[in-house]
Amino acid sequence: MKITGLDQVPEASVSHNPAIKKRVLLHGDDLPHLTNFAQARFAPGQIANGHSHADMAEVFFVESGAGTITVEGQVYPLTPGVCIAIAPGEHHEVANTGTQELVLTYFGLRV
Repeated sequence: MKITGLDQVPEASVSHNPAIKKRVLLHGDDLPHLTNFAQARFAPGQIANGHSHADMAEVFFVESGAGTITVEGQVYPLTPGVCIAIAPGEHHEVANTGTQELVLTYFGLRV
């Protein structure tokens, strides 16, 4: 068992855009197949540039704010309560298109 809180873990940079900050609650060695479980905070206008992962799936849950996620060239709105699952190999990009902070909780699974 492991218990962590957002206030107990250090802030780190998101690999796809170092200006975007995240807090990682669980790391890859904490549970089988998990790459991480984290919360990222995007300031208005920030973008996690397009990328894909050959060896992992990702799930994003919108806590607050507004933005878009572009998956394979198709743009989808991100609003509070929306959950998006990204399959391995799917090209995706996340952008805060709103005027408030966009807060995403997400995790990755190795495949």
